[in-house]
Amino acid sequence: MATELVTYERHGHVLVIALRREDKRNAIDQELSDGIEAGLDLLEDDPDLWAGILTGTATVFSAGTDLSAGYAPKTERGGQYGIIRRPRTKPLIAAVEGVAYGGGFEIVLACDLVVASRTAAFALPEVRRGLLANCGAIFRAPRTLPLNVAREMLVTGDPVDAARLHALGVVNRLTEPGEALARARELAERICVNSPTAVAQTLQAVDRATTGDDELGWQATTDGFAAIMASEDAKEGIAAFLEKRPPQWTGR
Repeated sequence: MATELVTYERHGHVLVIALRREDKRNAIDQELSDGIEAGLDLLEDDPDLWAGILTGTATVFSAGTDLSAGYAPKTERGGQYGIIRRPRTKPLIAAVEGVAYGGGFEIVLACDLVVASRTAAFALPEVRRGLLANCGAIFRAPRTLPLNVAREMLVTGDPVDAARLHALGVVNRLTEPGEALARARELAERICVNSPTAVAQTLQAVDRATTGDDELGWQATTDGFAAIMASEDAKEGIAAFLEKRPPQWTGR
């Protein structure tokens, strides 16, 4: 069921799931994670829905985890944010306006296709908080981006604009500001012209062919995150973020 923070709109065979926590830049807490999971449950379980779109507001997709509420919240079917580890059979398009940072970009990487406006920017700034991107970016970013670009994003935390990611093949459609959702709906309608059974089987075949090393990726992420969480830098990074001050790193 829709809430004030996550809404669902049906447009024929297409479901639009929208994050509506704009005052917090759509930072993901447990309520948003539960809302995303419920939306994906509706998409997956309703035979009359053939494609989904996940979007934010006109100004922001998501700034990632709400660190004031703890680390990436999880759900039963989807894992982190209700989507990161979720098996899906129906195509899901990310429609991005504004920033998709940290976990926000990891949500985008968990989708099948990406439509982004020229205002969109993507980043993995976890290292700036003394942390590691632990919601799939460690292996999904190198799989989706050229390896050195993925490395640069992961170790600098610097943002990359939508135009560059479009040139690199990550963004499927680049739009003018305010048009990402409309263009995503057009792309979803193009998908829905086709056999939903054929689309589902095609997506599953692609996933089987390209995600065979995910378990290794998750284990590497888990090992790296455990090492980081035992460090002083992790404590300092989070404290500095919450206290709105520059971190004082020790390298320990």
